[in-house]
Amino acid sequence: MPAPATPVKLSDDNLILDTDSYKSSHYLQYPQGTTRLFSYLESRGGKYPTTRFFGLQYILDRYLTRRVTAEMVEEARVLIEAHGEPFPYEGWMRVVNVHGGKLPLEIRAVPEGVSVPIHNILMSCTNTDPELPWLVGWFETMLMRVWYPTTVCTQSHAIREIIKEALEKTSDRAAEELPFKLHDFGSRGVSSRESAGLGGLAHLVNFQGSDTLEALRVARNHYGADIAGYSIPAAEHSTITSWGKENEVEAYRNMVRMFGKKGGIYAVVSDSYDLKHAINVHWGETLKKEVIESGATLVVRPDSGDPPAMVRLAVKALAAKYGTTVNSKGYQVLNHVRVIQGDGINEDTIRQILQNLLIDGFSAENVAFGMGGALLQKVDRDTQRFAYKASAGLIDGAYRGIYKDPVTDPGKRSKDGVLDLVMEDGRMTTRAYYTFDTDFPGSLMRTVFKDGELVVRDSLDVVRERS
Repeated sequence: MPAPATPVKLSDDNLILDTDSYKSSHYLQYPQGTTRLFSYLESRGGKYPTTRFFGLQYILDRYLTRRVTAEMVEEARVLIEAHGEPFPYEGWMRVVNVHGGKLPLEIRAVPEGVSVPIHNILMSCTNTDPELPWLVGWFETMLMRVWYPTTVCTQSHAIREIIKEALEKTSDRAAEELPFKLHDFGSRGVSSRESAGLGGLAHLVNFQGSDTLEALRVARNHYGADIAGYSIPAAEHSTITSWGKENEVEAYRNMVRMFGKKGGIYAVVSDSYDLKHAINVHWGETLKKEVIESGATLVVRPDSGDPPAMVRLAVKALAAKYGTTVNSKGYQVLNHVRVIQGDGINEDTIRQILQNLLIDGFSAENVAFGMGGALLQKVDRDTQRFAYKASAGLIDGAYRGIYKDPVTDPGKRSKDGVLDLVMEDGRMTTRAYYTFDTDFPGSLMRTVFKDGELVVRDSLDVVRERS
């Protein structure tokens, strides 16, 4: 019996396939005479009262600016029909033949980096070709994914505000310290390379410290940033334990000699065996003179145990060995050394650690945080309850409001109208027009994509200035 034929590989770049399967049947479901659809994105609530919008430019630049080809259409037709769905072949070929492969869509959005109260429009999408209204729904799947960088950016900013408050209360150097107080450790804990890059960059809107190298690539390619974030030399357990337990102090000495340059900073994980012993004996006695004379800052990293307890232990032990300086606000600042906690860090443990420092009389500048899975992975679309819904249509030349209002969940009621974000009485609010004939006076949104082209390209610096 002959071996079964090997299936032909599918293109990784066919944007037609980047949708939910059932979308391919929707062109047959809208009322006859539908020539226009309008859909919008909002955060319907969730963990945070405001949502910091970010990441749409990447999605548009990376995907929606691609040109659809006849080969893409045929590939999609064969796959989708075999998959069990009808396929709008003529419609997609119209994109190719009439529009030169450019998507006839107009997307408006709030500027990236802006914080918008929940229950308000963040983005809208409508078709510019009356023959192709179903395209607005086809790209819901792709456009909805902006929930991820937006949620990461929102959470990162919320933590930034927590740390900022602590620094302003206890430090003389709050502005200089803040950008490097929450370091991204999340690259290995996310579901994909793209998640690392986009989520990592969302964090870098708020901070400048990151070990997620992929975020720098995304920042340069899609937001024009030369170097979006910074890191420092740091040890991991293998670079310490490979010396053997009996040579632990030599592993630490090697770190001092390799990276202890005047004005430098380096981090050393110090709990491979016994954190107390490492601080009190190795760092606090044997290597103390070398650490001080190097002129660099040693950052000790606990990596096990209860995070608030371990940071408290480390800060107090280092204070006893290296001494402190009392700043103008009356809080102690460690001499020559700092602490970074990267294990078990989330919003709650950060609050507790900062509270402990305050109680113990230490400045928040003594400690930095490394956040991994909790920063980039432990979020989902429901963290801020994102939804993308149709809210208006043009059918037989007449405007029609489109909305849902399920009696079983009033929280899922969608908005009706051609929507815009405006400022009223000092507050951002969603305004509805019951016509497509509007130029959106006083809008806080702008057109960012039209007919296959990215029409606004913000730099990361500009996005950061808004936040």
